[in-house]
Amino acid sequence: MSESPPTAAPVCYRHPSRETWVRCTRCNRPICPDCMREASVGHQCPECVSEGRRTQRSARTAFGGGVAGRSGYVTKTIVGLNVLVALIGLAFAGTGSLVGGGGLFTSASKLQAFGGVVGPPVTLLTDGRVALGAFPGSGDVFGGIYDGNYYRLLTAMFIHYGILHLAVNMWALWMLGRNLETVLGPWRFLALYLIAGIGGNVASLLISPNDLGAGASTAIFGLFAAFFVIVRKLGGDTRQILLVLVINLVITFTVSGISWEGHVGGLVTGGLVGAILAYAPRERRTLIQAVGCGIVLVALIGLTVAKVASVTA
Repeated sequence: MSESPPTAAPVCYRHPSRETWVRCTRCNRPICPDCMREASVGHQCPECVSEGRRTQRSARTAFGGGVAGRSGYVTKTIVGLNVLVALIGLAFAGTGSLVGGGGLFTSASKLQAFGGVVGPPVTLLTDGRVALGAFPGSGDVFGGIYDGNYYRLLTAMFIHYGILHLAVNMWALWMLGRNLETVLGPWRFLALYLIAGIGGNVASLLISPNDLGAGASTAIFGLFAAFFVIVRKLGGDTRQILLVLVINLVITFTVSGISWEGHVGGLVTGGLVGAILAYAPRERRTLIQAVGCGIVLVALIGLTVAKVASVTA
């Protein structure tokens, strides 16, 4: 009786010199240990893994954002930028007025040089008139918003008057930002933060254009409003959020030196943007969210241009 010849062992389709009895669970081709990619069932070859990644839809949050927001990269970056600007301010101005008063900058001119002023820079003349374009106690001239430097509506969000001002705002941003970025995704959260902050600064410009204004609190009040809207949309308990918001509003209107215009403006703008992001219908959700946020931003730009034109005409 003759013996049947031994069956040759299969070889890896990518490495013909390597014998293997393991096969890809998708294409059934032999794969060696170097080519094995662990799957939910068995192992897959590199080509099947790549094909699966191309055809599989990336995970999204409840409001259409990317799950990368769970890492909080945008929140961390914004906090880092605020701290960096503070350190730059210290390098230029020294530590003479670190806590309050002049804040991180020893003079208003240095604060304004970093774009931290919402309204136009002003100098009070001896006859009581106000001249636009110069800084109190300084001969340096940097143009303000009335001179066309609209970037101040953005840069004011990254300037603070002192360590306490910076610390309180960054703590609030850290607590609110990570949660919102998780549910919205990084790009939607960034749009919310920037538009809310600009909205607060525009409100300050419209109501009190000659007041010096700086700080991230315009954006943070917007985050409070958006957080309330989103938690309500998700069916959560909003009582604690509402209590914290009311306490902050009471402080805003009772403590001197706080821009209630900026806080309320940021609150309203953030609530509006939050509603757009939360209640956009699932069909064409991204498009509707983008168009809605764009309309809010264009409206803010229009209000600013109209205000400047009415003053400079």
